[in-house]
Amino acid sequence: MNKSSDIVLEVKDLGVSFEDQEAIGKIDLSVARGEFIAILGPSGCGKSTLLNVLSGLLPPTRGTVSVEGRRMYGPESEAPHVGYVFQEHRLLPWRSVKKNLELVLAASSVPRQLWDDKINDILEILHISRYKDSWPLRLSGGERQRVSIARALLVEPSYVMMDEPFSTLDELTARTLRQEIIDIWQRTGVTIVFVTHSIREATFLADRIIILTRGPANVDDSYSVPIDRPRDYEEPRIGQVEAEIVKRVLGVWELEKT
Repeated sequence: MNKSSDIVLEVKDLGVSFEDQEAIGKIDLSVARGEFIAILGPSGCGKSTLLNVLSGLLPPTRGTVSVEGRRMYGPESEAPHVGYVFQEHRLLPWRSVKKNLELVLAASSVPRQLWDDKINDILEILHISRYKDSWPLRLSGGERQRVSIARALLVEPSYVMMDEPFSTLDELTARTLRQEIIDIWQRTGVTIVFVTHSIREATFLADRIIILTRGPANVDDSYSVPIDRPRDYEEPRIGQVEAEIVKRVLGVWELEKT
């Protein structure tokens, strides 16, 4: 995949506090167009808080967030054009798959006459065209999550955030979807920020892994994954890199507990 070097997302000196409790200490982060980054950190370190900031839902206490060179918060700020895939599908059960996707388009600037084509195209990419008129609760967990991914990609966002999107799925379905995410990423060139607890998942998916400290979160390391694509989830090199990262993060996270 061809990538340009321009920065889509830039975070500088980011800090978040809730009353007297600090959730994020200091985060500096840049993400290039078309990059796939994974964010890795221990439970409770502030990953979800970070995603809330990056989605435009939570103003930071300190620092700046810029998307496509435009400030997300503060004077003359602009609402971010981003997609979000949650752990749960969050589809409205009383609306068909198509009607759920139309809600996203209704909130966008996409002309009504283009909706059907855009919905058909994204469902085809995700291999779920046959479910266009289905009710969400009649779909499997993996199928519902495919619809969630379709919803996030539908309006061509600056970047897509994924918050442990496969953690509630069985491992076979999760492996299939991991590969499909790579295929979609390579096909569309979308920029992805992917939060996970799984070091192997991060190693398989990402160009780069951002390792956070225990909360309040700081960036401990930005680790470029030294494995060419395509990758196999079971290839020995992924296991070796996973072991290297485990050794690294265990030392950091355990040290901070003392």
